[in-house]
Amino acid sequence: MVVDGIYYALALSAGGALVSYLASPGFGVPLFLLALFCLYFFRDPDRAIPEGPVCVSPADGKVVAVRRETPERTRISIFLNVFDVHVNRAPIAGVVSDVQYSKGKFLVASREEASLENEMNTVTVDGDGTRVVFKQIAGLIARRIVCHKQPGDKVEKGERVGLIKFGSRVDVEVGPEWAIAVSEGQRVSAGSTVLARRG
Repeated sequence: MVVDGIYYALALSAGGALVSYLASPGFGVPLFLLALFCLYFFRDPDRAIPEGPVCVSPADGKVVAVRRETPERTRISIFLNVFDVHVNRAPIAGVVSDVQYSKGKFLVASREEASLENEMNTVTVDGDGTRVVFKQIAGLIARRIVCHKQPGDKVEKGERVGLIKFGSRVDVEVGPEWAIAVSEGQRVSAGSTVLARRG
């Protein structure tokens, strides 16, 4: 459980109790339901991390695009709805070489334009002779991107690195040394689904 969920749930429960006391229990029910949803939304299950030279998904969700951007880079885009786990994980083991935050729009995260125009946080990880870039992209509802890592930090494959609150998108960019192992429409799980394998 991400601690933010506990804070939100406590605040909403307190509001529900106050409304129930001042008005009637029926009026407090929506706030109690929202508190339960926050506990569900901010869940953070453990995952089995696959061994070997693989790039794992940084996020739960649905693959909405697999695009060859340039001869040197392929992008895999994952859309997270409000029912997905929103904790993000490192796609490979290595060192965080760069973290760049960019302001932007809040388009629906499933749209292709979101990869270029939305608010995002771009994290670059270098490890074992390869570089993987992943972008935490805000969506229509999301207004808060959280990243716990800074340049110079070491990360393990599948390690928790942050989260995006509510609907969002994560893009992963890999080089030609990686063979893509997923396709559009596929559901993936952070830390456990293999997105690509080293050739």
